[in-house]
Amino acid sequence: YRRAHTLTVLFILTCALGYVTLLEETPQDTAYNTKRGIVASILVFLCFGVTQAKDGPFSRPHPAYWRFWLCVSVLYELLLIFILFQTVHDGRQFLKYIDPRLGVPLPERDYGGNCLIYDPDNKTDPFHNVWDKLDGFVPAHFLGWYLKTLMIRDWWMCMIISVMFEFLEYSLEHQLPNFSECWWDHWIMDVLVCNGLGIYCGMKTLEWLSLKTYKWQGLWNIPTYKGKMKRIAFQFTPYSWVRFEWKPASNLRRWLAVCGIILVFLLAELNTFYLKFVLWMPPEHYLVLLRLVFFVNVGGVAMREIYDFMDDPRFHKKLGQQAWLVAAITVTELLIVVKYDPHTLTLSLPFYISQCWTLGSVLVLTWTVWRFFLRDITLRYKEIRRQKQESQNNKGKAVSNGDGHSPGLEDDL
Repeated sequence: YRRAHTLTVLFILTCALGYVTLLEETPQDTAYNTKRGIVASILVFLCFGVTQAKDGPFSRPHPAYWRFWLCVSVLYELLLIFILFQTVHDGRQFLKYIDPRLGVPLPERDYGGNCLIYDPDNKTDPFHNVWDKLDGFVPAHFLGWYLKTLMIRDWWMCMIISVMFEFLEYSLEHQLPNFSECWWDHWIMDVLVCNGLGIYCGMKTLEWLSLKTYKWQGLWNIPTYKGKMKRIAFQFTPYSWVRFEWKPASNLRRWLAVCGIILVFLLAELNTFYLKFVLWMPPEHYLVLLRLVFFVNVGGVAMREIYDFMDDPRFHKKLGQQAWLVAAITVTELLIVVKYDPHTLTLSLPFYISQCWTLGSVLVLTWTVWRFFLRDITLRYKEIRRQKQESQNNKGKAVSNGDGHSPGLEDDL
């Protein structure tokens, strides 16, 4: 079951290519042949990667599944690099080869406007503002944060990312109209209801996974059909469980690593909106959904590799392959956004927004310096003083005991 089946895949691939070469007549359509050749090249690369790539930290439901997503990561990064090297017009029009409906500017929907929860002027439906916000993105928010919690495995980090992203939406709504939402949409529907409920359900799932007994039995060794079906269902659960203990305040390296993880998460979230904006891609397009599905599958592996990299005492251990690719993809997406619409990104922040971010950055930097430098120096200084005091006390006792006037019977008299 766990074998890579390298010879079987090679035989099937050779037969398919032989059939196309010997039995099919090549159409006289250049565009069609180009698309077909690219798809065939991608499939050959995926066949090679699924059978030959190095296994990652996950083995369920099958190692080949995670090798497949590793290869998809490579292909996606190459696609991003290709788009990055095009002109803005050619890059947008290139997407027409994927879907002819793309390549045209699309207006962003404004989620702000009338922010009254109860609108007395609307007699037929005074809560129409609330119902208008209950679209397909509400269950998407919940499901997304449920899966992110399974990746991060820490309640505090999830809540920090959730709240900080809402602050980013507040800060950048002058750049993207899509970020302009009502206050109750930000803090009640997003943070408390969708994100909060998703994080809560995710933490409950993590609790169940941490308490579960991981003792596996072969499918053919199970006598009952009910037991076999249960075993098949549990094939999609982890083979074993590792609880993440990030401990960001334990040392400077872990603190910087956790801050970097939060930064990359927020950047990947922002890329979702900015890529749609600069590439003229409607929010409901299937490519947007495929990107989210892609990050759901590669994010969990990347987080496990990052945690193993942080938790290993060897400082020069190599970063995992999936974590490396996710970081490269996130940066490349950002570079595409910067190249394709620098005007939007250079719109200056409102003065009060920049003041808030400056104050927050100063507070974080101040805490970092105090926690990992000044506090350690102060504790070390106190320890040195304590040791010196104990040394002086010990010397004083030694002198008093060695002056020839030791306490005894004469002293009592």
